[in-house]
Amino acid sequence: MTIARLIEGRNSALIHCTTETSVRDAVALLAEKRIGALPVMADGKVAGIFSERDVVYQLKAHGPAMLDKRMGEVMTAPAITVDPETSILEALGLMTRRRIRHLPVVSKGEVVGFVSIGDLVKYRIDRIQSEAEALRHYIQTA
Repeated sequence: MTIARLIEGRNSALIHCTTETSVRDAVALLAEKRIGALPVMADGKVAGIFSERDVVYQLKAHGPAMLDKRMGEVMTAPAITVDPETSILEALGLMTRRRIRHLPVVSKGEVVGFVSIGDLVKYRIDRIQSEAEALRHYIQTA
């Protein structure tokens, strides 16, 4: 299965910030939406990612003054992205290798979605449970 199928039918309003958004505002958005990361946009393109980890790293490096910085100064860039046709297993492998938990989904230069490792793991668990149930049913009726 591909990332495109996973994000199909999701609310099209992508929660994001811009390179000009203050860290204070981005942290408030993370807390308000109860999410772990935001794509950071510039001129309609993904410029980077801002995550809970970035908050911790910036707080250690700059103390509370980091809240007044702009996303363009503190985001993780460049963002690692995937194409909608990337398979779920490929995306999981990429996330594991790069030790990241969020991926913007980009098609023809435009962001079309955002997935977390939780989204991908949930799909895999659901799939494994479904296959196990089908095998149980097969064995019981054979």
